[in-house]
Order: sequence, then C-alpha cells, then structure tokens
Amino acid sequence: MLVEQLSAGSQEVKAVAARELRLMEKTEKENRSFIAEGGAIPALYRLFQSTNPVAQENALTAILNISIHDENKRKIMEENGCLELIVYVLRYGLTTEARENAATTLFSLSAVHDFKKMIVDEHGAVAALADLLMQGSPRGKKDAVMALFNLSTHPESWSQMLNMGAVSALVGALRDEIVAEEAIGTLTLLMRHHILAQTIASQDTAITNLVGLMKTGTPKAKENAIAALQEMCRRGGLNVIQNVAKMSMFSGLIQTILL
Repeated sequence: MLVEQLSAGSQEVKAVAARELRLMEKTEKENRSFIAEGGAIPALYRLFQSTNPVAQENALTAILNISIHDENKRKIMEENGCLELIVYVLRYGLTTEARENAATTLFSLSAVHDFKKMIVDEHGAVAALADLLMQGSPRGKKDAVMALFNLSTHPESWSQMLNMGAVSALVGALRDEIVAEEAIGTLTLLMRHHILAQTIASQDTAITNLVGLMKTGTPKAKENAIAALQEMCRRGGLNVIQNVAKMSMFSGLIQTILL
C-alpha cells in the first residue's frame, strides 16, 4: 500500500508515505530487506527530484536506511538512475539533512569494493563531496570525509580525487579539528600514488599542517600525521624529503620517519 502511494499519490501523500517507510526502516531492521524486496527503491528515488523538501528528504533518508542492509546495496546500485539521483540530492538537495544523508548514503554504498569506482566516476560525486567537506556543517563535513576515505581505498580513484578538488579540500581540512583525523587518513591512502604524494607536498600548507598536528593533535591525529609524512617521503622522492627535512622539528627525526 505504501509503495503504491509513493508511485501514484499526490506530492503530499508521497511525502507521508516516504516518511512512514523511513520510520519503519528505523524501528525494525528486518523491514529494510522487506521494503527493498517490495519494490520501494524505484518509487523512492523518483522522489529525489521532487520540489517538496519533505518528500525529497524522507525518500533519500529511506534509501539510506535501506542501504545499511548489505544485500540492498547492490539493489540500489543496479537500479538504473538511482546513483545519479543520489548525487543530484548531494549537489542540489532542498534541505541540509537531505544533502548530508546523500553523502552518508554514498559512504554506505562505497563499503562494497565493486561500487567505489562507480561512485568516483559518477559525474559530480567527488566534487560535491569535496564541496561539502569545505562548506558543510560539522556533521556534513564528517559525512563527506568518511565517504572520501572509503572511495580513496580504491587504487584507481586518485586521478578523480585530484582533478575534482578532493585533494585540495582534504589538505584544507587538516586545519579543522572536526575532520582532521579522517582527512589525514584519506590523504595517506591517496599518497600511495607518487604523483599525489608530490602534489600534496607541493601545497604550502600541507607539510606545515601535518607537522602542527604532530605537535598539538589528538593521539590519533598525531599517529596519522606521522604515517602521512612517512608515506609522503617514501613516495614523493628526494625533493619532498628535503622539504620535510627543512621543518625545524625534523632536524633529528627525519631518519626515524624513513625507517
């Protein structure tokens, strides 16, 4: 009945039906599987372009809840046009929560290795996550950086991360204590490719911010910063090592980092 209302009801009815599905998924985990099997996914994602903010937000959040069930991730990704419209909400969502939940949905879907490259290659996805990381609310920044971290674990993601502004956004995030730990971890993954190690090291603030986090960050941030500098030196070449060695605190530590 709810799926039928999503497909054929008025905008108001669709908004209410989407909210009911959202609540059902939240209160009973088993419902996530039943709702997906009942054909709700296409009915929900068609609401992503709704001009009704409540309908759009509830539909997106319902898809997010469905995606938590592992078997549903493939159903969502195989639904023609669904990924494109998740990115549409991430870029143009009518409410802050809708945009943030779109980022969280990409984080959830990217837990499956086969889907990482699909998400990276989806037009606007990486750029929108980078924008959310730079300009979002504290929660939005967290959602964005976690999605970027997951995507960065794919070995072929680095060029899109560089070209679509994610690398610059991550370097900037080193100054934000809310997301610094996750940003360092993501940059460390990306610096496994020598081009990115050199590119990141060439940004004036990158080395300075990493060294600063070694001094004043949380224990985890300090650990991540050391790992990032180690990866930067290993992959970046002699010029990068020399630039890191110029930092005053490394006069006696550079050899340790390279061990």
